[in-house]
Amino acid sequence: MKKIGVLGGTFDPIHNAHLLLAEQARESLGLERVIFIPAKAPPHKRKARLAPAADRLRMVHLATQGNSGFAVSDIELRRRGPSYTVDTIRALKRQLEREARLFFLIGGDTIGELPIWRNIRALVRLCEIVPLTRPGAPPPRVGELAKAIGKEEARALVGRLIEMPLMDISATDIRRRVAEGRSVRYLVPEVVREYIQRKGLYTKKAKPSRRTLPRQKSCGGRSRRP
Repeated sequence: MKKIGVLGGTFDPIHNAHLLLAEQARESLGLERVIFIPAKAPPHKRKARLAPAADRLRMVHLATQGNSGFAVSDIELRRRGPSYTVDTIRALKRQLEREARLFFLIGGDTIGELPIWRNIRALVRLCEIVPLTRPGAPPPRVGELAKAIGKEEARALVGRLIEMPLMDISATDIRRRVAEGRSVRYLVPEVVREYIQRKGLYTKKAKPSRRTLPRQKSCGGRSRRP
């Protein structure tokens, strides 16, 4: 049975901690690959001003192109409306082989938000949610989660927790640094840093993107580079 990891996010921009998280999960869980899925309109960030979808997608392609264990999907960018994880996982299961086992990767601090996610009970039946947390982080509180999905499911979810190396990088800080004219070298892959600089992203003079989303193959295989 193929084991596939799924890592979603706005990736605004994708940075080195995202890549480390994916690689750590791939190795720890024995995943065939990890699919990166840029979000179009996350329900919890509807008021956030994101970089153009085509630019965020391109940066993810650039950041992951050197790792054969990584793939990219624009499944959420092409769907109308907000990006609900349960809809994405259902769509992925239709695209991938039926026997594929999906592992949805989340930050450990997201556990507390899971009870309010859309159709969380359906989501835990469709995939295995795997939290990744920092060393020394306090044990997650699962009282509300147990009420939402059941005690056994909550225990199993927390039991899959993977401890990550300490790497405190945030996209918010990266955007702030760029806007202030400060260096983001070694926070993002060099190809991403060059792309941000070339396109003028995260500055007041950012160039509007005219790129359209490229056609892609099913994420049952490697996605085609734009």
